[in-house]
Amino acid sequence: MSKPFENIRILDFTRFLSGPFGTHQFALQGAEVIKFEPPAGDDSRTITVNRELAAEKMAPAFMAVNSNKKSVVLDLKQPAAIEIIRRMVQDADIVWENFRPGVMDKLGLGYEALKAINPRLIYCSISGFGHTGPEKNTPAFDGKIQAMSGIMSITGDADQGPMRAGFALCDVLSGMTSAFAVATALFQRSQTGVGQHVDVSMLDASLSFLSTQVADYTVTQTPQQQFGNLSMSRKPTADRFRCGDGFIVLAAMTEPQFQRLFAVLGREDVLADERFKDWFTRFEHRHALRDIIESAFGDRSPEHWESLLNHADVPCARVFRIEEIVEHPQLQSRQVLQQVDSPWGTHAMVGPGFHLGDEEEGGGVIHSAAPRLGEHTHEVLRALGISDQEIRVLSGCTQRA
Repeated sequence: MSKPFENIRILDFTRFLSGPFGTHQFALQGAEVIKFEPPAGDDSRTITVNRELAAEKMAPAFMAVNSNKKSVVLDLKQPAAIEIIRRMVQDADIVWENFRPGVMDKLGLGYEALKAINPRLIYCSISGFGHTGPEKNTPAFDGKIQAMSGIMSITGDADQGPMRAGFALCDVLSGMTSAFAVATALFQRSQTGVGQHVDVSMLDASLSFLSTQVADYTVTQTPQQQFGNLSMSRKPTADRFRCGDGFIVLAAMTEPQFQRLFAVLGREDVLADERFKDWFTRFEHRHALRDIIESAFGDRSPEHWESLLNHADVPCARVFRIEEIVEHPQLQSRQVLQQVDSPWGTHAMVGPGFHLGDEEEGGGVIHSAAPRLGEHTHEVLRALGISDQEIRVLSGCTQRA
């Protein structure tokens, strides 16, 4: 079965997370992704507390989003290296970068310059604020966008102050947005034969995922607040609760689920309590309702209640740690984690998160580990007729004689 992006060639100048996450989606689906790195490598290669992997420039964060790619080291400060890129653009489908606006233009590799070489080229740029607007040249990073977008203002408990998500949320949202945007541009090119510039702003992308919260404010002028672990539905039986030695999250948001929850808890009396007669009064008396639920949970473990509630068709889950969820049979049955061989052993890596059709490999396969720095430099550049000596110079390994 052919891959969706087979025969698509991507020249990848991205680094850190947002850009590499986007190009990784294409690499998983069969695209040839040639990752260009400076002599020191992508900075994410060393972002780890593991000294050995940092020394090898193979941090897990880098491994996670750079499998199936080829690594080519080129010193873009050299005019000859720029000329090589321009040659490669002739046969490329996509150029992908996440520098601040203007950086690629100064190198002679901006969209207008490369479009003149290849009008079918799709050129994706990811930046903090996009290529237009008063903030376009302002530097950005995930934490800054989490703060500016409003995400932090609605995350956490009000008495503890704003809180960021536990992972680089805005980087990932921007990367996935860029992948969808490029796929959209590719489809349009199939009809028009013409490429285009895809301008992805991390702030824009993050707001698009906050559309319901934004609409709640713009339509009703309701200020958005921190509600801890309470569901955005504001239904008090869709929240996190302490039970035994851990926590469980309930998602009882319909009337039948509400009734089944209190039947399992042995508190049918709650159903006749005027304080809890509908969702509006339940929200008003949510603290009393929480006390009743946690008191009923008592000292029994989250696993105990999860089993009973699932059996009663009350949506819930105990709070899993990462080291627990990766062992879950559900992930194993769907091959969410794929075993990848590397010089540092066999590692489990997350695949694309979906399946296509009935093929076992229909959702994208990790067929090669993230590349060592410059692993494919000679392979790619030799194909262009460049000598080994010239390759060493262009990759910054030696000085020109």
